[in-house]
Amino acid sequence: MNSATQTTTAPAPTLPDIPLPAPAGQAPRFALVAGEASGDQLGAGLVHALRQRFPQAVFVGVGGDAMRRAGVDTWHDASELAVMGLAEVLAHLPRLLKLRTRLQQRLLAWRPDVFIGIDAPDFNLGLERRLKQRGLRTVHYVSPSVWAWRRGRAARIGRSADRVLCLFPMEPPIYADYGVDARFVGHPMADEMPLQPDRRGARQRLGLPRPAQVLAVLPGSRLGEIERLGQVFLDAAARVAAAVPGLRVVVPAANPACRQALEALAADSPLRGEALQILDGRAREAMTAADAVLIASGTATLEGLLAKRPMVVGYRVSRATAAIVRALGLLKVDTYSLPNVLAGTRLVPELVQEDCTPERLAAAVLGYLQDPAAAAALEPRFAEIHRTLRRDASARAADVVETLIVRR
Repeated sequence: MNSATQTTTAPAPTLPDIPLPAPAGQAPRFALVAGEASGDQLGAGLVHALRQRFPQAVFVGVGGDAMRRAGVDTWHDASELAVMGLAEVLAHLPRLLKLRTRLQQRLLAWRPDVFIGIDAPDFNLGLERRLKQRGLRTVHYVSPSVWAWRRGRAARIGRSADRVLCLFPMEPPIYADYGVDARFVGHPMADEMPLQPDRRGARQRLGLPRPAQVLAVLPGSRLGEIERLGQVFLDAAARVAAAVPGLRVVVPAANPACRQALEALAADSPLRGEALQILDGRAREAMTAADAVLIASGTATLEGLLAKRPMVVGYRVSRATAAIVRALGLLKVDTYSLPNVLAGTRLVPELVQEDCTPERLAAAVLGYLQDPAAAAALEPRFAEIHRTLRRDASARAADVVETLIVRR
C-alpha cells in the first residue's frame, strides 16, 4: 500500500500527552496508526465498518483527512510518519523514535480495547510489540511482503500482533508455518474497482480518440523510481510509437515533483505533441483507457490487473542493492509482480535489472498491441483474481478486530 499520493493537508495540532477520560458506558475504544495516504484510506474504511458494529465506539490515533472524516480523534497527522528513503529515514529517526515513545505512553494511559497498526511496519511493529507486552490487544493491518523475501519476519510480526490482516490469499499460510494468526480479508482496491471497467468512458474523460491505440506508461510514483526507470520507459514507448502509427502515450504523474521530472525526461524524447500526454494523477483512468500498460513493479500492477489491462512489468534497483539481495539470497521467489504472484504463473512479462531495457520492454509491449487475442486472453484470468480479492475487506477486517473485544 506504499504507492499512494501523500496528503498535503497541514498536520492537526498535537495534543499534550496526558491520560484522557474514559468514555461513558460500555463503548469500546480503538486506537489506529496509519503512516501515509493509502493507510489513511484503509483506516477510514475500517472505522466505518467498526462503527456499524459499535455505534458508540471511540477512535483515536494517527491518521489523515479520511480517518478524521470517519470520526477519528487524530493525536498526530499521518504526514508525521510518511518518510521514505534511507537517507530521509535516518535524518528523521530521532524525531520518529521520540514520537513513537510518546505515543506508546499515551496509549498505555488511555488503554484502548484494540490497537491497530496500519501498514508502516518500521514504525508500527515496534509499537505493537511494546503495547502487546503491556497487555493490550494488537492487530497489524497489511502484511509486509513475506511471500517475496525474508519469510522469517512472520514470526517477529507474530510477536507484535495478536492478529495479522492480510490483503492477499497467499499470505496466511506463511504465517501459519510460524504459528501466527493471520486472516485473509481481501483487498479494498478490489472492492472499489468494477469487475467490468468502462474503457470507453475513461478514453472520453482523457480526451483520447477512439480509433487510436493507447499505451499507458507508469515508471513509478516516487522520484527515485522515475530516476531509475523514467528514461528507459520513455525510450521504450518511443520505440513502440515508431512501430504503431498514431499511438497515443499517456504518462500519469503522481504529484507535481514527479510531473516536473517526467517533463524534463520527455523534453529529450522523440515523442512529441499529442503523441505524448503527461497527466496530473489519473493513473487508474489511464490504465483503464489503455490497450497496453508499461508499468513499474509494485502496488500499481494490482490496479492494472483490476483494470483488466495487459501489462509489461519492468523494474530496476541500484546495482549495489541487487548484488546484496542476490548474495544473501533474500528473495524467495522467481517472479515479482503481483499479477504473476497472485496467478501462480507468469501471466505477464517481467523484465528486471539487466533485462529491463528499452528494446526488450518495447518488444513485449508490441506483443500485445500486435496480437489482440493475446491481450484478450488475459481478461478472464484477471477477472478471476479480482473476484478472489473482492471480499468487502473493511467488513472482514472489522470481523477479525471484533473477536478481540472483551465484553465489559
